[in-house]
Amino acid sequence: MTKADQEGFAAFLLRMRARGINDAALFAAIEATGRRDFVPGPWQDAVWLNRTLPIPCGEAIEGIDLQAMIFSALSPQQGQRVLEIGTGSGFTAAVMGKLAGRVLSIERYRTLVAEAGQRLAARGIDNVILRQADGVAGAPSEGPFDRIVVWAAFDGLPRHFVEQLASNGTMVCAIGPGDGAQNLVRLTKIGSRFDREDIGEVRFQPFASGVAATL
Repeated sequence: MTKADQEGFAAFLLRMRARGINDAALFAAIEATGRRDFVPGPWQDAVWLNRTLPIPCGEAIEGIDLQAMIFSALSPQQGQRVLEIGTGSGFTAAVMGKLAGRVLSIERYRTLVAEAGQRLAARGIDNVILRQADGVAGAPSEGPFDRIVVWAAFDGLPRHFVEQLASNGTMVCAIGPGDGAQNLVRLTKIGSRFDREDIGEVRFQPFASGVAATL
């Protein structure tokens, strides 16, 4: 890490501890992943700030604070299978690859899949599978998953995902209108239903169905 990165990371840790998050394994995975390399050049000075950052294809990645809060709520563990919808730059997939057993990450943009794949390969992360696909339905033929995280907003409770979770598995996602604030929720599979816990307010992009035709 550069001195600027060290200072930014230290400030990030202080913010997280103020929120009651003090997960040494999570912090180590974030630090080891090298967040700067997952953010376009013009925005690299903002990698440790709590703000959304633009990436190619008109997409964006969430601020590091929100990403860490979601990781903490998801709590991926060694040996677990994780489904991620919304690969983006690949940073979150890379972090979860260090924390979990196997990660399947779905992205609708071919360009983002290719670039994320290069970053993961450069780090020797081989337990993350990237795929260009429509993530609206998840990956029903490849479950059950122990953890599911979605970086887009559903307009209602995603009941169709319950069958893709293992018993007592956890899903973290946003629920609410695409043009306003949404509730970030943690859904735990109990029997054949979800137990819901609201975590906070977020503003995610609404789901876009299908895969991108040109990008």
